[in-house]
Amino acid sequence: MTIPILYEDGEALVIDKPAGLPVDRPRRGGKCLDDHLDELKLGFQRRPMAVHRLDTDTSGCLLLARNPKALKRFNKAFEDRLVGKTYLAVIDIEPREQSGTIELSLSKISSAEKGWRMIAAKKGKPAVSHWELLETIGEGDRRRSLIRFRPETGRTHQLRVHALQGLGAPLLGDPVYGPIHGQHTGAPRTMLHAETLTLDREGKSRITAYAPFPEDFVRAGLSAPPAPELPDG
Repeated sequence: MTIPILYEDGEALVIDKPAGLPVDRPRRGGKCLDDHLDELKLGFQRRPMAVHRLDTDTSGCLLLARNPKALKRFNKAFEDRLVGKTYLAVIDIEPREQSGTIELSLSKISSAEKGWRMIAAKKGKPAVSHWELLETIGEGDRRRSLIRFRPETGRTHQLRVHALQGLGAPLLGDPVYGPIHGQHTGAPRTMLHAETLTLDREGKSRITAYAPFPEDFVRAGLSAPPAPELPDG
């Protein structure tokens, strides 16, 4: 497997993480991003380090730092909500509106039967996602929509829960929040794609990355939307 590189300079890489590749080594073992970090050194002595996480099923933009100082700065940028991101998601309904903002605080729960998951809870951590409808296909009760999310916060499973409880349907293929727990219903993976990532840096050009529309979204019947406008670096 060759990892596509979307952006590269002396302190940063943005890769197009394939769906199905975990960022961290699974407890049961198996392949993960760490297996590819040597090939991503690209002439540097150090292996790059993932600044944030994407779920195993999620494809698209993942920022890597190429030295410890950059990692520290990028981590702070995420904490300060200075990293711009858009995601593409598929749901099997047509939303009632064309766009909106979902504000649902999230909290983690766990059970022996279903393991852990996130739920909307008034006393949870604040989570805000802006969304817009890009395309709807199908008729009657068999409708499928492509949504673009712009999250303000980066809570665990934020977009998955906001789709379910804010838009009224789980992401297509979601085995945790979908209709049958533990099964990828309707798709071989959770249909979520980290489309773009941007970050301003003092004294350096803006990091700007765009991950192309995934082939499995096309197979789901959806069309690649125009890329969102990103500020120049």
